[in-house]
Amino acid sequence: MHLLYLDDSGSASNQNEDYFVLGGFSIYEAQANYFVQEMDKLAATINAADPHSIEFHASEIFRRHDLPWRTMKTKEEAQGVIKAVLNIFKRSYDTARAFACAVHKASFPGRDPVEVAFEDLCSRFDQYLDRLRAQGDRQRGIIILDETTYETILQRMAREFRTRGTRWGFVHNLAEVPLFADSRVSRRSPSCRSHCICGFQTL
Repeated sequence: MHLLYLDDSGSASNQNEDYFVLGGFSIYEAQANYFVQEMDKLAATINAADPHSIEFHASEIFRRHDLPWRTMKTKEEAQGVIKAVLNIFKRSYDTARAFACAVHKASFPGRDPVEVAFEDLCSRFDQYLDRLRAQGDRQRGIIILDETTYETILQRMAREFRTRGTRWGFVHNLAEVPLFADSRVSRRSPSCRSHCICGFQTL
């Protein structure tokens, strides 16, 4: 099974923000533990006594207002943490892929940017799985997101993509409707507000 972890950056309803971004990464299920171990190692360099308390949220690291980030004296030091997170992804498996969709809100009047981005990424993930299938990899995919008020809407959309299709065609390779998890309980969780391993979304 290929797992696509997604999280958002920005607020869909905030009129002061021109863009809404939904993004993340996909990995093969057996390789998820690698990311957990590597993130724990990085966290231990920041707080050896309690590495599990470290939450890699890009905007908080850049602001350096709260512990442990406010102990960093320069912007470059904080950016080094974000680069270290990204390097975990960079040096990981060949099956790891980044996915992102930036929605310019004004270009989609009357449409919810969350739904626009979700449709785009469902289609792109399905096309990626199609390419793998053509190479002999018949594994399907599951999308995992942080808990959200959009849960019912996105699950309905995913079901409809199989029967009615997206703007780019039908979705065939998703094994189940999206799953939603509390990002605070696991480094496998996608949220950039918590134990993030896809923090590039908010850079």
